[in-house]
Amino acid sequence: MRKHGIGGLIARQQWMNPAEKTLQKVTHSAFRFSGGQKLKNLLHGTWLGHPLHVVLTDVPIGAWTAAVVFDAAESMSGRRAYRFAADAAVTVGLVGAIGAAATGLTDWQDIDPPARRIGLVHGLLNLMSATLFGSSLIARRRRSRSSGRDLAALGYALSMIAAYLGGNLVYEEKIGVDHSSAERLPDDFARVANEADVPPGKPIRAEHKGTPIVLIRRGSDIYALGETCAHLGGPLSEGELEGDRLRCPWPGSRFSVYDGHVVDGPAVHPQPCLEVRLRNGDIEVRRSNCRTSEDDKKSRPDIAGTLLRTG
Repeated sequence: MRKHGIGGLIARQQWMNPAEKTLQKVTHSAFRFSGGQKLKNLLHGTWLGHPLHVVLTDVPIGAWTAAVVFDAAESMSGRRAYRFAADAAVTVGLVGAIGAAATGLTDWQDIDPPARRIGLVHGLLNLMSATLFGSSLIARRRRSRSSGRDLAALGYALSMIAAYLGGNLVYEEKIGVDHSSAERLPDDFARVANEADVPPGKPIRAEHKGTPIVLIRRGSDIYALGETCAHLGGPLSEGELEGDRLRCPWPGSRFSVYDGHVVDGPAVHPQPCLEVRLRNGDIEVRRSNCRTSEDDKKSRPDIAGTLLRTG
């Protein structure tokens, strides 16, 4: 379906593809060092359970909004208090913009067109906005208040366009949202597969009324998670099992098979977890809150994977 508006226009600019790929490769390479994955997890917001970029973008937007308001108040009243407040707000916004840029670039490196293209323009506009606010701060320090206010106003206008594209990425391209949240998982135990159909060490896709579920066998236990990756909707049944971690085949997020929590990003939302019951050779599952520690799950098999074997 053809997309309209600014986002749709940007998405159709195929000539940007080489630049996108090059920057993406450079960004990936920048994290290939010891501890790089931990830094990525920090910047993604894996520890927060929410994209950190979305949190940090409020800092420059809020600070620069305040700066524009204080500039207007100073211009009308001439009060020095408004001047100091405006300059401080510009400075706070610039500091916040550094964090927003670092987290945004980290998130951007793991998405594909058309979202990647829109995200690139979003980032460039924010970079231009920050440059204008930086120039505004320099002008203010040189006592050129009028130029400083004009540069800030232009920078603010660009930041609003960038914010609009950021909204497009979330609401149209579904970047940063939980792709697994809409899955309709059974509230009561329901059969999804035969026990013999789940070999050890290989994720297996099952379904319940059209909702995909991934089954994983480890030893005598079977675990079940929502199969649609929370990050970008990748099929987890096509991923790789690495010990008690399941790696998504798309950007490579890793989830615990015990309770679906995120081990490594770019995902920040956990996978839906299901309780499993073996009954007369059938695998039955139901929705569950499996958020208990892995140590508890290893020491208490009654709350991990196969909860009950009957028949």
